[in-house]
Amino acid sequence: MKGRGQGAGARHGGAASGQATVELALALPLVMALLLLIVQVALVGRDQVLVVHAAREAARAAAVESRGDRSGPTAAAVAAGPLDPSRLEVDVVDAGGTGSAVRAHVRYRARTDVPLVGLLLPDVTLDATAVMRRE
Repeated sequence: MKGRGQGAGARHGGAASGQATVELALALPLVMALLLLIVQVALVGRDQVLVVHAAREAARAAAVESRGDRSGPTAAAVAAGPLDPSRLEVDVVDAGGTGSAVRAHVRYRARTDVPLVGLLLPDVTLDATAVMRRE
């Protein structure tokens, strides 16, 4: 009798562990895709913070430099962080002389290049505007 009870219990435990393995095998790709999506969203969020910083630096450069110089704000935006210069656009609007507002608008196409997720999502366009007073 003792041998019979152990055999039945061993078979039941083996079936349950096999079921857990199958469930894990079915759920793991979904969990991994979700983790990769979270990583992609975090990378786009980081790029948005960098774009805001680049706009602030471009506005600052435009506020302290002479009115005719348009290369300074662009160079400041590029130097502000690790953004790809070929995907970065900087527009500066200067309203007038000393004390007037200078507006810098930065647009950046962020890549969605995380494996699997990047293939499904298009590149994201990020915008930021900063306004400073001309000195």
